[in-house]
Amino acid sequence: MPAAASTGRARVPRGKRLVLIAIGLVLFLAISGLLARFLSTENVERDDLLALLQAEASGNEEGMLSQLSGCRLSPACVASVKTNAAAVRRSGSVKILSLTSHTAYSLTGATGPTRVAWTVIGHLPTVQCVKVKRTGNLFAGVSVALLSLSAPIPNEGDC
Repeated sequence: MPAAASTGRARVPRGKRLVLIAIGLVLFLAISGLLARFLSTENVERDDLLALLQAEASGNEEGMLSQLSGCRLSPACVASVKTNAAAVRRSGSVKILSLTSHTAYSLTGATGPTRVAWTVIGHLPTVQCVKVKRTGNLFAGVSVALLSLSAPIPNEGDC
């Protein structure tokens, strides 16, 4: 009696089995690629925030304006940038202590505040709110734009 008949299973032909394995592998790679693209968006937001905060800490208004999408078109935003750059100017490397984003892990576009606590070693922490806009979707990719930066808020304050 054949082995397949004794176990009650039909034997899948070798060619068909290889096709099924190939399809499974392609699906796995596609899902992995989409997941990697989605998760890397969090790093993009953090990197953009860090560049904004480094420009702010060094008093670099031009650097701040280049990080804030559309800020140059708003006199209120430009004035806020000048005030912030003067108020929190410090020398040294910026360290992000805490980051809480209301747009984190959004599968589609979203706009909301991100609370960021940061410091320069030797100085007290600064907490600020950044308005973040995400556009796109999981398949096309999600892009991040920083829209505005608040003045420092109390350390336990919420955005």
